Amino acid sequence: MKKLVTAFKVMAVLSVLSLNSCRDENNEILQQENIQSGTSLADLKKEITSLPSQTIPASVQIQLDESRKNLEKYLKSDLQISSIHVLGTLSTQKGIDLSTALVSDRDQFIAMGNLIDPASVKIGKIGDLYTGDDLTTAQKGLKETITEDVKTGTQIMEVTWNTKTGRFTTLCFYNDSGIIWDNVFGGLVIMDTRGNEEVAGQAAKVVSKWYKQWWTANWLWGSKRGETGYQITIYYSGSTVSNADVSDWGHISLGKAKSESKILKKTGAYGQCRYALGLCTPTGSLSFNASKFSVSFSGLGSNIVSNGTKSLYP
Repeated sequence: MKKLVTAFKVMAVLSVLSLNSCRDENNEILQQENIQSGTSLADLKKEITSLPSQTIPASVQIQLDESRKNLEKYLKSDLQISSIHVLGTLSTQKGIDLSTALVSDRDQFIAMGNLIDPASVKIGKIGDLYTGDDLTTAQKGLKETITEDVKTGTQIMEVTWNTKTGRFTTLCFYNDSGIIWDNVFGGLVIMDTRGNEEVAGQAAKVVSKWYKQWWTANWLWGSKRGETGYQITIYYSGSTVSNADVSDWGHISLGKAKSESKILKKTGAYGQCRYALGLCTPTGSLSFNASKFSVSFSGLGSNIVSNGTKSLYP
């Protein structure tokens, strides 16, 4: 019996030692992550070739100027561009890897929301705005964005932002054509959630009529970033519909899109379709449920989702 008790005691001691060892390993990992997070920018600068001047391409300057105007128009003093500092040109793959890690780091700042709806705008550290699966989805989307769109030769600048609660900086990647990615420029959108509508008809042997509805997402500087929508067309004679069809589309730069549509009624007094549409920035996710015929959004980020039906009469 004493031997059995002794064995239990030994196992208990080993369990405690093992638990403390795991804790020490976890603490060491966390410390290493913190060290890497604190030195990533310094390491990144070693992989950047400096430029002879702070001059940026005209296309980028226009985007900055227009972004300033839109921030002032919609958010007033809640978010403003304070200054920019050109770092140089990414010259190595290691620089891209460091950029990917830095942009998606939980301590980096990010913004999300629709400027037209200021209440939807959120600004803060990635790790504060996202938790659990949402954090994983957000970091994965950011890493994919940098990996796919930032190449050697891409230029980088630091953007300093003013908010009511303080200042922060972000890394902005750009080339001669314009801004490629920045956690604020890329996280915010300008989007009229009411969407757009258009109706038209055409006279022939068989008369046709179509209805189109779509939603557009714009960059912070105002130019078009993405669009999703559908169009239903009916073919009729008199007041009787003989056929109907529908089409859908969805696309967004540096983000995700889903679009589905189907005809519910193609003959008789009217034509009818069902549509399921969605757009979002990289930090969120969209999924389509075939049984419910609907698109849903998960995670956090700027997004618009529209599910519904449309009937069109002659």
